[in-house]
Amino acid sequence: MKWTPQKIKALKGKQKITALTAHDCYTAKLIDEADIPLILVGDSLGMTVLGYENTLPVTLEEMLHHTKAVTRATKSALVIGDMPFLTYQTGTFTAIANAGRFIKEAGADAVKIEGGAERAELVAALVLNGIPVVGHIGLTPQSIKAMGGYKVQGKTSPEMARLIKDARALEEAGAFAIVLEALPAELAKDITTAVSIPTIGIGAGEHCDGQILVIHDVLGLFEDFTPKFAKQYAQLGQAMREAIGEYKKDVEGWSFPTDEHSY
Repeated sequence: MKWTPQKIKALKGKQKITALTAHDCYTAKLIDEADIPLILVGDSLGMTVLGYENTLPVTLEEMLHHTKAVTRATKSALVIGDMPFLTYQTGTFTAIANAGRFIKEAGADAVKIEGGAERAELVAALVLNGIPVVGHIGLTPQSIKAMGGYKVQGKTSPEMARLIKDARALEEAGAFAIVLEALPAELAKDITTAVSIPTIGIGAGEHCDGQILVIHDVLGLFEDFTPKFAKQYAQLGQAMREAIGEYKKDVEGWSFPTDEHSY
C-alpha cells in the first residue's frame, strides 16, 4: 500500500504515526521495509551528511539530489522533501517552481515548509497547484538567527496563542499535517486538539498524533550532540569506529586479505 496525504490524515485519533528522516537509498529502503508511513528528506542533512554548522547553507540542488536517492528506494512510504532556506520565502512563483521540482524531478510525494500563518497563502497556492504540503511550526531551524539559537518555543501566553493560530491557519490553507518542534507538551496537546489534521512531534511531547526523529540520532550516528528529545536505539557510530579500527589492524598486520578473500 502506498501512503498518501489522505491516508495519513485518516490516521488522526486512530493510530500514532511514525516518521523518520532518510537521505540515501539504502537507509530509505530499510525504513520503507519497516512499514514507516512517512519519510522526510530533511534539511538536517546539512549537519548529519554534508558537515555544515546548521541547515541554512543547504541548497535546493543538494536537497533534490538526496530526495532522488530516497524515492528510488521507497515503495510504500510517503516521501516529503524539505524545502531549504530561501527556496520559498522569496515569492509564490519561485516557491511553486522550486516545490514542483521536488515532485517532478525528485519523485517526492509532498514538501515541507517552515512557518505559520505567514505561510498560509503560500501553502494554499502550492496545494492549488497539486503539491501536498506539510507545515512546520514551533522551533523552525531556518529561523535560528532570528530566534537566537535552538530554543524551546511557546513558553508565554502570547506565543501559545500565536502557535495555535498558526496551526489553524496552516490547516485552513490545506496542509495535510504539521510538524511541531520543541514545544511544551501541554501546548502541543492543545494544538493537536485544535486542528483536524495530524501533528507530528519532535521534542513536543506524547500528545502529538505522531513522532519524527532524525535517523542519525536514532542509530547513534551523529555524535556531536544528542538533543534531549532524541532516543538512541543503537550506537552505530561506536560500532563503525571499532570495525574501521579492526580493518586497519588487519591490513597493517598482514591478516587481510587472505586466500579466502582472493581470486
